[in-house]
Amino acid sequence: MSPGEIDRDVYDITIVGGGPAGLFATFYSGIRNMKTKLIEASPYLGGQLATLYPDKYIYDVPGYTKILAQELVKKLEEQALQFNPTIRLNEKVIAIRRLGEKLIELETTKGLHYSKTVLLTTGAGAISMKKLGIPSVERFEGKGVYYAVTNKWAFRDKKVMIVGGGDSAIDWALNLKDIASEVILVHRRTVFRAQEAKVMEVFHSNVRMLVPYVIKDAHGTESLESVTLINVETGEEITLKVDALIPQIGYEIDNSIYKSWGLDVDERGVKVNGRMETNLPGVFAAGDVASPIDSIKLSLITIGFSQAIIAVNCAKHYIDPSAPVFPGHTAKLRL
Repeated sequence: MSPGEIDRDVYDITIVGGGPAGLFATFYSGIRNMKTKLIEASPYLGGQLATLYPDKYIYDVPGYTKILAQELVKKLEEQALQFNPTIRLNEKVIAIRRLGEKLIELETTKGLHYSKTVLLTTGAGAISMKKLGIPSVERFEGKGVYYAVTNKWAFRDKKVMIVGGGDSAIDWALNLKDIASEVILVHRRTVFRAQEAKVMEVFHSNVRMLVPYVIKDAHGTESLESVTLINVETGEEITLKVDALIPQIGYEIDNSIYKSWGLDVDERGVKVNGRMETNLPGVFAAGDVASPIDSIKLSLITIGFSQAIIAVNCAKHYIDPSAPVFPGHTAKLRL
């Protein structure tokens, strides 16, 4: 699609965001015989799985003991493309406007699209990794300091220090422990936020644990050579030689664009009800972007899958009230 082009075809559903939830929604809308378009801002599908950690193992997808993120993306793509949806890559949605009953205009960086319903599966929003805020660390970004890992094999036989106590830090410690020459995990507290089983696995592995410590300084000439830590309880300082520092202390989210579209948002994302409906008729949300009203929010891939199914089924019924919300089990369908 060229800049300024208008696609005048009206789709049943336009899915905004090509991560796991978006890909699964694309597949399921095909099951519901909906004319489907998927718009993704990146030049490739997969969302955070492809962008931030393609070489990381995912442990909580049903049917897999563990699976590489890039492999999961590949399987989701194969599944999603079965019903020949229209895919638009490298195209960012910048505005959504309701033109009338069951007609929505989507403005992108390349043109205009039209749809009866819209499903937002854009992940957590505009994400930026939280920085340590230490000038001596930031000057080595890309030269020994990495906030995202796209190729874990680049750390083969390296001495790697990981900072954080959440799932990302623990996951990378587990993923790199048999690749790097040494993995050092640094956390400011003795209590970890990650899943209990994975924390236990790290403590029983060859990963060197340094708690409760924080980064004080980084040293090197052209690239990172060593890091100074300080014990938050005793004030003790230690300096360790490292080849790489991977801070995994969370990320910051910008949901302001959704407000500009007229959507109700809170600190967790776009507000949705049990049918995954937003406050705008015909606009649904699923996955990390969705903030269920009066419900627990769990940012898990499997939750995104289930929300995507609910959203697509409800979108089908919204378009055609005679269509059942639940079409039956897929075991009964011929795919």
